Amino acid sequence: MTQVLDKPLELKAPPSPAERTAHRRALLEWIAVHSLGIAAALFFILPFVFVVLTSLMSDSQALSRDLIPRTWEWDNYRRVFDTPGFLTWWRNTLFYAFLGTALTVISSIPVAYALAKFRFRGRNLALMLVISMMMLPPQVIIIPMYLFWAKQLDLSGSLWPLIIPMAYGDAFSIFLLRQFLTTIPDEYVDAAKVDGCGDLRTLLKVVLPMAKPGVAAVALFQFFYAWNDYFGPQIYASENPGAWTLSYGLESFKGAHHTDWNLTMAATVLVMAPVILVFFFAQKAFVEGVTLTGVKG
Repeated sequence: MTQVLDKPLELKAPPSPAERTAHRRALLEWIAVHSLGIAAALFFILPFVFVVLTSLMSDSQALSRDLIPRTWEWDNYRRVFDTPGFLTWWRNTLFYAFLGTALTVISSIPVAYALAKFRFRGRNLALMLVISMMMLPPQVIIIPMYLFWAKQLDLSGSLWPLIIPMAYGDAFSIFLLRQFLTTIPDEYVDAAKVDGCGDLRTLLKVVLPMAKPGVAAVALFQFFYAWNDYFGPQIYASENPGAWTLSYGLESFKGAHHTDWNLTMAATVLVMAPVILVFFFAQKAFVEGVTLTGVKG
């Protein structure tokens, strides 16, 4: 105990001017980076906040310059659902988004697996064709496609002309999955085949469990596209209100309530909310899948 007490205290030397300068520079850099991040976040968040606040205003206040509701009118959301056809638009959108996403993922995985792991003549040409289809705007082929679905198969006034093609794969989904599957080492596939697994079993038991982030990213991309699709329902389902989706029906809702901005904003919130929630809960897999697709070409 005496030895401990007798031991001289070690005094920490004060920071040198260079260390103080480096510390101040690091602090200023931290403030600058976070300030830019906060400013960018506000740039994207404030419009959504404005929509939500307007949706909770009364009919008269929504036409004023007020930014904060005087009374919080939560009943506006019930009034939106009371609009004839709104629940039908919800049902059609869910049907279109979920079925279209499932068909796209199921049909794109085998093609992407073949382009990533099989060695066959013409593989690079097939990949170039997939990439070229990504570059082709849908508006270029909309007239012959409409004539085929509407005149030959008599499917106009429904969402089937948009859903059925998804069962044959999607160029962007195939390319994204192919890029992800190339990051999986070939040794895993070779080891599975040595153990007696066929190509299908190797895909289902070995490759797919390792490709979950890529599959999740493709599924989210396709779900967002189908949920927000306006062009397709406008072309094929505009003549039948019973087949409208939320994105197309919202235009009709806005026309019917062009002076009721609170109801229009409430309907907009209800259309955006599912997409925001899906991305919020699946953002980790989404970001991981998108990031890893660029690791190896």
